[in-house]
Amino acid sequence: MPRPRKYRFVGTEPEVLYFKPRAIPLRDLEEVKLNLEEFEAVRLKDWKEMSQEQCAKQMKISRPTFQRVLQSARKKIADFLVNGRSLRIEGGTYVINARRFRCRKCGYVWNQERGKGRPEACPKCGSSDIKSEHKIVNNI
Repeated sequence: MPRPRKYRFVGTEPEVLYFKPRAIPLRDLEEVKLNLEEFEAVRLKDWKEMSQEQCAKQMKISRPTFQRVLQSARKKIADFLVNGRSLRIEGGTYVINARRFRCRKCGYVWNQERGKGRPEACPKCGSSDIKSEHKIVNNI
C-alpha cells in the first residue's frame, strides 16, 4: 500500500485556470491537467528563477520530490504546446501558503504570506474594514 501523499505548500492560486488554442472549438480538444503543485513548481523555478533547493524548501518537500513534480509539469506543458491541447490547472494535494483578504469597502481581494499578521488597511483604498477569507486546503 502506498504511503499517503504529503501536502505541498503553494504560494497562491493562479488567476487563470484554463488555456486553449485560439479558433479551435473546445469540444475538439484533448485536455491536459496540471495540478497546483506542478503549477507552483514551474512558477518558482522557471518564472521566479529560484534554485531547486530554494523551491523545495518553500514547498516543504525534498529536492528529489521537487524535481519529479517539476519534470511532470514541464512534460504536461510541452504536451499542451506541441500537440495543441487545452490546459486546465486544478486539483492536487496542497496547502495555500498565503491568507486571502477582501476589503468590504471596495471589494479588492489580495493574498498575504502566512506569518506576516493581519493587514491593517486595504492596499487599494486604505480602508480598515477587511475580511479574512478562509480557503486554506484543497485536496482533490
